[in-house]
Amino acid sequence: MEINDYLRILRKRGYIIILVALIAGASAYAVSKMQTPIYSATVKLSVVPARATDWGSSNSLKDLLRNYAENITTHGMAADVIDREQLDMDTGSLLGKLFVSPDSSTFTLALEARDRDPKVAMDIVNQMSIVFIEDRDQWNQRQDKRDRIDVSMLDSVYNLGYQQYTPQTSINTLAAAIFGTLMGLLVIVLLEWLEMDIIRTPSDIERAIDNAVLGTIPPVTSPSSQPRQKGSSKLVPKLGGTNS
Repeated sequence: MEINDYLRILRKRGYIIILVALIAGASAYAVSKMQTPIYSATVKLSVVPARATDWGSSNSLKDLLRNYAENITTHGMAADVIDREQLDMDTGSLLGKLFVSPDSSTFTLALEARDRDPKVAMDIVNQMSIVFIEDRDQWNQRQDKRDRIDVSMLDSVYNLGYQQYTPQTSINTLAAAIFGTLMGLLVIVLLEWLEMDIIRTPSDIERAIDNAVLGTIPPVTSPSSQPRQKGSSKLVPKLGGTNS
C-alpha cells in the first residue's frame, strides 16, 4: 500500500480512532474520580556509624540497614505507635499501611505510610520514626561509643507534607486514551481486511488489478423505473384478423 492509501483510510475511518480514544479516556477519568483517594507520607532516617570513616563499619552497616527495615515492620513497634497516637486499628492493619526501603548508597531508611486520611499517614510515619530512633538510642547506651550507630530524622514529615498515591487520574486518563487509540487502529485494520475483496469504485478495481480503468458500463435500468412521458400511450398490437 502507498502513502495515499493510508491517507485515504484515515480520511474515511479516522473518526473511529478519535471516538474510541475519547470513550476510553473519559471512562478512565470517571472511574478514577469515583475511587477513594489514598494519600502517602514519607520520611527519611539517616543511619551513621560512629566510625564512619572505617571501611569495615560502613560495609557492615549496609547489611544492618536491611535488618533495621525488618525491625521497624514488627508488631511490637506497631503496637507502640498505635498506643501513642491512639489509632483505631490493629497492628496488622498498621503494618499493611507501612513500607520501609533501605538505601545502602546513602545510608538512609525511607519510611512511607499510606492511608485514606493524609493526617493519619503522616502521624504513622512520624511516630514510627520516633519509636525506632528511641529504640536505637537505648541500644547505643549499652554499647561502646566507638560501636554506636546514630539514627536521626532528616526532616519532619509535617514539613514535607503528603501526596496523593492513588488514583493517578492524569496518568490513568492518558494511558486509557493511548490504549483507545490502539484499539481504534485495530478496528480499522479489521474493517479494511473484511472489505479487502469488495469492489465498489473504479479506483478499487485499479488497486486490485494494478491497471488503469478505460471505461465503465452504466447500470441497466428496467423500463418500469423510467418516468412515463405525458400524453404518451402504449400501443397494443391487434390480436385478431379484420372483418370484411
